Amino acid sequence: SSRSGSTPSILKRRRRDQFSGTFGRESSEEAESYLAPRRTEEEEEEELEETAQEKKLRLAKVYLEQLRQQEEEKAEAREFEEDQVAGRLKEDVLEQRGRLQKSVAKEIQVPDPADIRILRGHQLSITCLVVTPDDLAIFSAAKDCTIIKWSVESGRKLHVIPRAKKGAEGQPPGHSTHVLCMAISSDGKYLASGDRSKLILIWEAQSCQHLYTFTGHRDAVSGLAFRRGTHQLYSTSHDRSVKVWNVAENSYVETLFGHQDAVAALDALSRECCVTAGARDGTVRVWKIPEESQLVFYGHQGSIDSIQLINEEHMVSGADDGSVALWGLSKKRPLALQREAHGLRGEPGLEQPFWVSAVAALLNTDLVATGSHNNSVRLWQCGEGFRQLDLLYDIPLVGFINSLKFSSAGDFLVAGVGQEHRLGRWWRIKEARNSVCIIPLRRAPRPPAAGS
Repeated sequence: SSRSGSTPSILKRRRRDQFSGTFGRESSEEAESYLAPRRTEEEEEEELEETAQEKKLRLAKVYLEQLRQQEEEKAEAREFEEDQVAGRLKEDVLEQRGRLQKSVAKEIQVPDPADIRILRGHQLSITCLVVTPDDLAIFSAAKDCTIIKWSVESGRKLHVIPRAKKGAEGQPPGHSTHVLCMAISSDGKYLASGDRSKLILIWEAQSCQHLYTFTGHRDAVSGLAFRRGTHQLYSTSHDRSVKVWNVAENSYVETLFGHQDAVAALDALSRECCVTAGARDGTVRVWKIPEESQLVFYGHQGSIDSIQLINEEHMVSGADDGSVALWGLSKKRPLALQREAHGLRGEPGLEQPFWVSAVAALLNTDLVATGSHNNSVRLWQCGEGFRQLDLLYDIPLVGFINSLKFSSAGDFLVAGVGQEHRLGRWWRIKEARNSVCIIPLRRAPRPPAAGS
């Protein structure tokens, strides 16, 4: 066995001697190049000489290394998933408590005025509008007493509810006076509209078929809102009252009093409460329906004409003193107050602020929009804790911005534009078009997360 084991080394030595004799007269570089492949063969022989035990050990090490890498990858994936789940749970808890504030305002890119779509169909100034929960359609109403249902995708009219003539019998139901407010239920089933002649009309949103008429207010109906997830309807009026209705049962529930002047606007979310803008009594009020109680907030100097909830705990309002206010339910004064939000008008020394005629908020985010008649819609970012209001940019639109609504997904903002203010005829902007304007809101791509 020892003799057979020594044979390879003897053969190798003889080969080397042969090579050195044969190529003795050649350069050393050529000899080395000839010998290089032989060194590779030697390495291969050494690998062939690897024992079974050594091979098992080597493969075991490779296998363990693969297992270690797989476990590291699984741990990273688990950590990523846990972070996502924790983030979602945190958002759910904040949303239930009504304090969710997703940061989206900084992602919104400046809209190109050429991308704004203008839908024309009303003869007089748009007064109010709503977007369906699925973001597929828009309902608009105007001083011409008509309601139009529009397709968001095509911009075409899907249905027109014409003006009703006073005293005429046998005609299709409709409004015979200015429509001042509208609301749509969160399931998209019911549409409610209120007018100057004290009426609330209930429609099936899909077919625009008239279902019921609610009477009971003693003056113009100025605000409507459905409680989210229900068919409970809140209404408010220039008669200073707030009424509660059950639309599914075609029934009146109760009336609440407290405002000292005509109420101008109303909004509601999921909780059994609503918020109202008290016009010239200078108050914003939160109505707790089950307790039949109210919280009173002060901050604006003029008539508070518009209000909307940002989440269950915060809201935004606008007034004819030119100010926009952010409120929290735990404080009776504004958390943030932006004076002269749309600038000043008039001759030097006699300047007056532009009235804030409409406000809108993208639900549970930091994005707010306001409108006036200074030829622009303004987008704002709410600071941390809603304690600051920072201007993002202006979107040029000529005319009175009488209504603003964000789509549910935040992909677009809808503005109701008119030549006149929705509540009166103090000014007239002749060059304005009575129209519904769809403003696309594109978001800048987020930078990739670290390690992705």
